[in-house]
Amino acid sequence: MSAAADFLRDRLGGRKPKVAMVLGSGLGGLVADMEDAVRIPFAEVPNFPASRVTGHAGEVIAGRLGGREVMVISGRVHYYETGDPAAMRPVIEAIHALGIGHLLLTNSAGAVRADLAPGSVMMMTDHIAFSGLNPLIGEDTDQRFVGMTAAYDAGLRSAMVGTAEGLGEPLAQGVYMWFSGPSFETPAEIRMARILGADAVGMSTVPETILARFFGLKVVAASVITNLGAGMTGGELSHTETKEMAPKGGARLGRIIRAMLEKGVFDG
Repeated sequence: MSAAADFLRDRLGGRKPKVAMVLGSGLGGLVADMEDAVRIPFAEVPNFPASRVTGHAGEVIAGRLGGREVMVISGRVHYYETGDPAAMRPVIEAIHALGIGHLLLTNSAGAVRADLAPGSVMMMTDHIAFSGLNPLIGEDTDQRFVGMTAAYDAGLRSAMVGTAEGLGEPLAQGVYMWFSGPSFETPAEIRMARILGADAVGMSTVPETILARFFGLKVVAASVITNLGAGMTGGELSHTETKEMAPKGGARLGRIIRAMLEKGVFDG
């Protein structure tokens, strides 16, 4: 049992969430709507990493949302902050040790397809780990050979699609390509991503998915599109643009997530 899980269990006050959510930029509204919430800064949790990116809070929040007990990881640590693709391993391991079986991941991403406008939401059907990095490098058991054919759970993806349709919320679907960052992609890299079958690009989520599958969690993930990729508009990309556009798509994705909770998608 991890020290982080023991610490969190003591602080949860008997709460037993069945889903954990890693929230990227623009989804602060979900946290604000949580009832009876307990907030725990990463800095207080043994072995948890510390985020150094503006717009990423770096705290654990446990409470009720959509009538269900949930655990929210508000803010994540990226590879580009630490040089360690396994930076989020203590977090994912603690989620697993607490008996949580579902992980919902969100991120901000740049579109490779012209029809994915800023402010839209794309459910991830698959990913490409273009960085070539893997958070399981150094794991010395045969568990490191994790199958990734169904990295994103088919049942959870179907539920997300059905929930979005029921709400009348547009939900694109596509493949996310992970670049290491922190610099944005070049126009040539965006053209390459399109040729290789990517629909959106970003700097997170894939290591967390690999770690989650290593620990046996079911994963569903979605990207909030904050910009078109480099070379698609003629303008330069910036983190400021990401922070400005994320709340628009985040509100849409937040409605879908809340409705999924209300429907009991993660209860099983």
